[in-house]
Amino acid sequence: MPPPPPPPSSSSVLLAALAVITLTTLFFSSPASAAGPRPRPFKKIYAFGDSFTDTGNTRSASGPSGFGHVSNRPYGITFFHRSTNRYSDGRLVIDFVAQSLSLPFLPPYRSVSSSPSAAPHGVNFAVAGSTAINHEFFVRNNLDLDVTPESILTQLIWFNKYLESHEGCKGTTRGGACRDALEDALIWVGEIGVNDYAYSLGSTISGDTIRKLAIANVTAFLDSLLRRGAKYMVIQGLPMSGCLPLAMYLGLTSNRDDIGCVKSANDQTRAHNAALLAVISSLRKRFPDSVIVYADYWYAHRSVMEAPAKYGFKEPFRACCGTGEPYHFTPFATCGTRFADLCPRPSQYINWDGVHLTEATYRVIANMFLNGRYSHPPFSYLLAKKQRSG
Repeated sequence: MPPPPPPPSSSSVLLAALAVITLTTLFFSSPASAAGPRPRPFKKIYAFGDSFTDTGNTRSASGPSGFGHVSNRPYGITFFHRSTNRYSDGRLVIDFVAQSLSLPFLPPYRSVSSSPSAAPHGVNFAVAGSTAINHEFFVRNNLDLDVTPESILTQLIWFNKYLESHEGCKGTTRGGACRDALEDALIWVGEIGVNDYAYSLGSTISGDTIRKLAIANVTAFLDSLLRRGAKYMVIQGLPMSGCLPLAMYLGLTSNRDDIGCVKSANDQTRAHNAALLAVISSLRKRFPDSVIVYADYWYAHRSVMEAPAKYGFKEPFRACCGTGEPYHFTPFATCGTRFADLCPRPSQYINWDGVHLTEATYRVIANMFLNGRYSHPPFSYLLAKKQRSG
């Protein structure tokens, strides 16, 4: 993807460069080198997505059986030392994003009280098992067995209700209270769409149909946020779903790519990301006053899978929590059930429970997005634009 257009004058180029250097020093230096508390570029974060971003909007019965019992140990064992209904042993990418911006962890929407002062630093609307396509589509096609009913448009409804009840923001366009509520907010759209393909696996519905319907709904969702006044937005692509133990368990050994993952699944998510990128390009033209960053989950994930030892990992394909061979995963005896056991060092594993990643992996991915080369334009560019706008 080409970088954003350069500013019109040499002086503004210099100011932008200085701003990027300053922000990088402020937000990504070690705590020991920082003098006093770090300033906050954003007052709040609003997050959306599926189980890779969900900080507690679901419970153990939500989502397909491969999700396991997230309310049980050993979920959360590494950082929180208890289950927080996050699908990992600890923090997620969105948690590392909040920490990097000197903000507290985002509360899940379903736990936020009706008080206008509740959740002053933002809310997480992501739901495990959530789809891009509306739930009714899966019902009509007899694919609703064990499927989370919330979609990305459900999350949009929650968001609109929250803005109206907590921020006094009514309507769906920029201006007034909506502008005030969103101008200092980072909108983080986590991955959404992997579940759509998973739920339709083995059906007569083609991957092309799923992609078209999913991208159409995501487009409507993003368009609504931008029309409402979102100015700073990060949109994650889909990861390499073919590298998850669930896909490896189900996929044929003849269906492998150059790094040993399920080729058809990875090709599918890469095609989805290409369509998403086209949408983002169009939205940038329609909303030139907003900064829209694409976080390339697919290639960030691939970078880790290609050279796991470089990032401190020893187990690229086996799940840390689970049971069975050869991937320490079986769909009906997953992490959180009495049949599963735990690896001794989760930080050496890329995958946590066969479907989701370990805190160690999420930390690496978050750093790639915030401080590396897998965000386009770089996240530092977004921070510099925010600093200049105040």
